[in-house]
Amino acid sequence: MIPILVLLAAYILGAIPFGYVLVKWKTGADVRSAGSGNIGATNVLRTTGRAAGMATLLLDIAKGYLAVWMAGRLTAHDWLWMSAAALAVMAGHAYPVFLKFKGGKAVASWVGAFLCLTPVALIAVLVVFVVVVAWTRYISMGSIIMAATLPLAIWLIAHPPLPPIMAAVMAGVFIIYKHSSNIQRLRSGQEHVFGFGAHKS
Repeated sequence: MIPILVLLAAYILGAIPFGYVLVKWKTGADVRSAGSGNIGATNVLRTTGRAAGMATLLLDIAKGYLAVWMAGRLTAHDWLWMSAAALAVMAGHAYPVFLKFKGGKAVASWVGAFLCLTPVALIAVLVVFVVVVAWTRYISMGSIIMAATLPLAIWLIAHPPLPPIMAAVMAGVFIIYKHSSNIQRLRSGQEHVFGFGAHKS
């Protein structure tokens, strides 16, 4: 019973739409009606500004970390249930019950979840992310490559049992799927270029 409650709690935690709440509180606007229509940190940064974007990023990372940490505490650090909690918190962010199941792409909550689950491997792929974004100036490109390379990094660096590797594979496939529109824009040369601060029109 406890593991099922852990997964439910991880989903509910993931479903807290920090980006939506912060933009609503700061401007009164619905962040889903601007920019990419996403509730995540990149769209909040682009539409509302640096402070709101960074706050969204940190809070979304924190909820991912907390979900896996909580699962570990309540299941005697069982790899299976901690890995499942990582996927549950991502599902909550992507399909939040509080916003009629229309959420974000779950990259920040993924970062937080695997920062708790496999920290060294996650930090390694964050370095890859920074390099890719610095080189291409595309957040989406960095996110896709980071998510795709984490399973290999976990296998090479952490040598854990199968559940976190499989969770990383499923999370990577999910993040790439959620970036389908970004991939299309990258191929057509119309993807948004990363820059600090709100977009000025």
